[in-house]
Amino acid sequence: MMAPRSLLALAISLLLAPTARADAEADAAVKAIEQVLRVQAEAWNRGDIAAFMEHYWKSDELTFSSGGQTTRGWQATKDSYLKRYPTRELMGKLTFSQLEIKPLGDAALVLGHWQLEREMPVGGNFSLVLRRMDGRWLIIHDHTSRTPANP
Repeated sequence: MMAPRSLLALAISLLLAPTARADAEADAAVKAIEQVLRVQAEAWNRGDIAAFMEHYWKSDELTFSSGGQTTRGWQATKDSYLKRYPTRELMGKLTFSQLEIKPLGDAALVLGHWQLEREMPVGGNFSLVLRRMDGRWLIIHDHTSRTPANP
């Protein structure tokens, strides 16, 4: 028979094991999502919208909200990017900052700030919903807003 202290230690370790596993999974999700955003910024900064779009869910159910409008579908979202940013100069250099990543099981919420360094700089806030599908984190919803220009 186990001593009471051994039983208590065993009970505590059994109670904490799921928490430790969940923390490790959340940490792995945060790192993977940070990598997605890094790869996206690198693709943008080389003018590669096609590669940038690889991290969006390639589905008609993808949603992108900006400027009071919601675009539905991967192709429509890509077309919108191509229309708004037809040249490398307009694309500028993209950086993400102030990231807050909240894993929610096989989904995650990301809040942050984006900035385009270019002749006329622009930036704002964004929120993303990502979902882990087939081992990849994909953006299923993007809500991006611009910070109003100073008068």
